[in-house]
Amino acid sequence: MVKHQPLQQVYEKQLCLSFLTGIYGCRWKRYQRSHDNSSKWECAWFIILCSTFSLLLFWAYFWLEAHNDYNQFNWLLYNRSGEWKDGTVPILATTAVGFSYITFLMILALCHISLGQQLNLYWIHKIGVLAALITTVSGVVSISDVWGDEWDIILISLQVYISICWFLCACVWVNKVIQLLSFCVVIQSTGPFLHIGALAAVTALGWLVAGHVIRAGRTKFHMIVLLVYLSVLLVLYMVPLAITSPCIMDRNSLKPRPDVIGRRGAPMLAPENTLMSFNKALQQGVSSLEADVSVSLDGVPFLMRDRTLRRTTNIAKVFPDKQHEDASLFNWTEIRSLNAGQWFLESDPYWTVGSLTGRERNRMGNLTVCSLVEMLRLTARANRSALLNLHRPPPEHPHYKTWIMDTLWAVQRSGISQKRVTWTPDTDRGRVRGLQQTSLEKLSVEEFRHRGISSLTLRYSQASNKDIQDFLVNNMSVMVYPVNEPWLYSVLWCSGVPSVSSDAPQVLRKVPYPIWLMSPYEYCLVWITSDLVSIAIVTGIFIFQKWRMSGMQNYNPEQIMLSAVTRRPSRDVNIMKEKLIFSEVSNGVTNTDEHLYPENGYDIGQYK
Repeated sequence: MVKHQPLQQVYEKQLCLSFLTGIYGCRWKRYQRSHDNSSKWECAWFIILCSTFSLLLFWAYFWLEAHNDYNQFNWLLYNRSGEWKDGTVPILATTAVGFSYITFLMILALCHISLGQQLNLYWIHKIGVLAALITTVSGVVSISDVWGDEWDIILISLQVYISICWFLCACVWVNKVIQLLSFCVVIQSTGPFLHIGALAAVTALGWLVAGHVIRAGRTKFHMIVLLVYLSVLLVLYMVPLAITSPCIMDRNSLKPRPDVIGRRGAPMLAPENTLMSFNKALQQGVSSLEADVSVSLDGVPFLMRDRTLRRTTNIAKVFPDKQHEDASLFNWTEIRSLNAGQWFLESDPYWTVGSLTGRERNRMGNLTVCSLVEMLRLTARANRSALLNLHRPPPEHPHYKTWIMDTLWAVQRSGISQKRVTWTPDTDRGRVRGLQQTSLEKLSVEEFRHRGISSLTLRYSQASNKDIQDFLVNNMSVMVYPVNEPWLYSVLWCSGVPSVSSDAPQVLRKVPYPIWLMSPYEYCLVWITSDLVSIAIVTGIFIFQKWRMSGMQNYNPEQIMLSAVTRRPSRDVNIMKEKLIFSEVSNGVTNTDEHLYPENGYDIGQYK
């Protein structure tokens, strides 16, 4: 006869593991989890997840750095759609949501690999990953079509930010710590983490790679994984060799602070190309004022950036039938009757209206379109210079052939010294003798000398450090636009640029010194030290994982199970009762039974 006695089997709750497998693969029950190798299908989904994460990381970084040109992006959208709106808001919102979601899934997947759990992405998450991937790819293609030249900002920012991290590491010296703290307001939070952050992340991934490779043995696939990981590490170690940043220089070689030109005044603080905007720019200490000049139907030069008057005036209410016509096809009386400030209060394009006082809002609500003469007289009273970007009227305009003379006549009537006025158009340069000549086209130094031009105006993506140095050596003045971010202003300062044109002079005013500056010796010292520390950590990780895995293989699974039963029951322990049925009758317990069961808490009765 066999006597049945209850046998207690103890299980511990694994809340963390349940959370990981439940959120990632909807596997909440213990029996749904597995330590088996992931299927090829699930491995393919993990690769898709990694690709989506990498693309979203690139996309988010692009929009973070493109902050310098948000105004230009919105203006491009306006020219295509005819309606002014901040197109960056929905893009940034969807990017933030998508990147957070994909990053969360990536963390869960890496935790699965670390714990040896089988990957099994839930089907809802698969739909989400595909949606994020398709949306991001569509966004990249659209930006390449609408705003393709903006991709240059990534290469420029990498020169700066990869090197900023080395500067922050070198701040162990007290004087650099003090210097860093004095500029903490203008340092962007993402900059210091590009290279050091990538090196730290890949170094930390060594724990997963080591555990996965050592656990699986020396298979061909895992050897390839190890080789790829070591190759990535080697590339990160050698990346500083390819960094050519102008801010890696001796401090004694730093040139004077570049002058800031108010581009259309201070358009983030007041409506662009208005007297209020120019006054705001002068309050921020700009050295010059830049304006866009058009000629009215009756020959009066006025300030307007757009081809039409729709965006910056209330022409839709005053002249609804003529709102799509060219701005130069209105006479000065009609243009002067329009309100040029109410649109700024209503649309709040730069989120700055809330900082205005009631008096400033009242004044802004009554602004009119500014004439060139008014702007030049203000410039002369402030003892500043002016930079004029002229727009030629359409062929049907009565002043199509005399627009240059009309502008020159306005310059003379304003009373400003001609030496303080810079002329940008290439048309009829022979007529504008006495004014400063600048070009918007990058030509050779010999061509500039032949044309009698001593100044060059370039977009920042066209102004490489080598080109800037070549022009400066040949006594060519270089002005770079648009520069609205402290990091871009800093790298141009290190390059020796004499002046920059900015939509945000109030921001650049807070940069009294380059954000970072490091000598080549300090740079090499920090670079080599970081690489040696990473090598030591990775080597230690592989040694520890090898020791850890070899120790786990020496354990007796039965001993692990039985020793776990002796733990004291608690709220975190579920007790399952099972009946143990013996197929043979014995008058006593064998030596092995006496050794295993009584000492581990089993209550097995005597056999009769």
